[in-house]
Amino acid sequence: MNTNQVKGTAKDIAGKAQEQVGNATGDAGQQVKGLAKQVEGKVQKGVGNVEQAADDAARDTTDR
Repeated sequence: MNTNQVKGTAKDIAGKAQEQVGNATGDAGQQVKGLAKQVEGKVQKGVGNVEQAADDAARDTTDR
């Protein structure tokens, strides 16, 4: 795992928690912020996945 994958996962989890706090308190602002943080985390994790795939492909090419 690279840093973008880890940070993205952490943001996604934090966003889910923030959304749940918003749900529990009836705070629509917290719900929206939590959802936005989840999207940001998923995008960052996706970037990390692409980086990891590129690194793996480069390593496979180098090993041959």
